[in-house]
Amino acid sequence: MGRLEVLATGALATIQDEGRPGLAGLGVGVSGAADLRSLRLANRLIGNEPGAAAIEATFGGLALRALADVDIALTGAPTPATVDGVPVGINAPVHVPAGAEVWLSPPSSGVRTYVAVRGGIDVPAALGSRATDVMSGIGPDVLAPGTVLAVGPWSTDWPGVDVAAVATPTGGDLDLRVVPGPRHDWFVAEALEVLTGSHYEVSADSNRVGMRLAGPVLQRSRDDELPSEGVVRGSLQVPPTGQPTLFLADHPVTGGYPVIGVVLSADVDLAAQARPGQRLRLTLDSGPRHPLGQR
Repeated sequence: MGRLEVLATGALATIQDEGRPGLAGLGVGVSGAADLRSLRLANRLIGNEPGAAAIEATFGGLALRALADVDIALTGAPTPATVDGVPVGINAPVHVPAGAEVWLSPPSSGVRTYVAVRGGIDVPAALGSRATDVMSGIGPDVLAPGTVLAVGPWSTDWPGVDVAAVATPTGGDLDLRVVPGPRHDWFVAEALEVLTGSHYEVSADSNRVGMRLAGPVLQRSRDDELPSEGVVRGSLQVPPTGQPTLFLADHPVTGGYPVIGVVLSADVDLAAQARPGQRLRLTLDSGPRHPLGQR
């Protein structure tokens, strides 16, 4: 059975899978990988079951020592990585012999890099998931140096893929598709046009819970109180400042401010890789869709 020892964590390193869907009625958020697409790719590259738990490293700085032979895959933000000092690529399977150290430097673009290991990270599940929810505290602790992680068994064949040709996160302006939110009528008529016709900048006050955006103020047409109501990943909630907050993986299950729009689920993965200072351009999506932008 494989094991990994955590030597360093960088800004933040957590265990993530695909989260806890379907428990909002109990007050439990979904959580899971901020960039689900990259997590899923990492698992596919090494033949893991879908949803196997992996490590989400924020801005690099992660270091691991293999305590037995393991196979890993790195996806998401393209970090320069080494195994015992030898550079290795991302979006490809990498063999790590027992005793070797894996080091991730800060990525050249994007924010979050995923480290999947064949067999998945085997930590106890909480409410059906191994994801760390940094807002509620549900799930395993945030990783710290000295932590030893067990690796689970695998039962699938080795996939015949050497490398996945996927686009790396952009460092330039990022386009995100938006559908009108459930409370867009709480804003003046032109507010949705302002939201989708302007640039917003990602503020440094952003994390796995949400991303505060700086840009044109969105004016409300009514100032009465809104009772708390459920919100989903990708919601653009507007507090009294008029500056929207884009909810990410660890968002709360309810909110007290109106949601003017919802970023399409597929584009939230792109947003999760946006850095502070990067600009977002929100465009109104008119294609067929399910309610609340889930496509």
